[in-house]
Amino acid sequence: MTALAHERPETMTEIRTEPQPLSENGPSLDEVLWQVWKAIELPEGYRAEIIEGAIEVSPTGRYSHSQIVFLLKEQLGDFLRGGDFAARNDTNIIHEARAWVPDMLVVARDTERYVTDDGIGLTAAAVRVVFEVVSPGTRSQDRDRVKKRREYARAGIPVYVTIDDYDGQGAVTLFTGPRPDEADWEDIHRVPYGTDVTIPEGPAKGFVIGETITGPKRG
Repeated sequence: MTALAHERPETMTEIRTEPQPLSENGPSLDEVLWQVWKAIELPEGYRAEIIEGAIEVSPTGRYSHSQIVFLLKEQLGDFLRGGDFAARNDTNIIHEARAWVPDMLVVARDTERYVTDDGIGLTAAAVRVVFEVVSPGTRSQDRDRVKKRREYARAGIPVYVTIDDYDGQGAVTLFTGPRPDEADWEDIHRVPYGTDVTIPEGPAKGFVIGETITGPKRG
């Protein structure tokens, strides 16, 4: 999800838990993890997420990453303008003691009914499409290609899109038909950069991810 300068760590896994009680009458480790995440104070330029039972801290992106996010937000915002849905980023998405900060997402323009009770973010039910721009490094790539792929399916988010400079010469992968019980997707469609990908459903139906966002196929 995030990219980094060479001297900065890819990601730091702070705490990893299994969903079991600390004691017979005590809080579950998931609940402890949730409280720790809410209390974390990070330096500017870092973000923390809870992904598959671990808090992961990662820095914000290098220029190439931020440029794709900028172009995506600009074009997606234009596409959705005047409707009931909008493009957002830098937003906590909460689902069953998990917390994610996607690179870009499509949510209802009026989000009040989806705000969590503590005001810390939006519930996953608000999200219609989620986008991640994959960053260099094994841990970053595993996070977006594998862990978040499973997490977003578990949450029943209808559409997941990865924009991946490091998949061959660059590729966009579209995931649709989430299967929450299996943490997987009914349909997975991958194309190389230079080939248009069209969102097939929901409020962003018809939005095209092509060279104006990704650039041409590399190599």
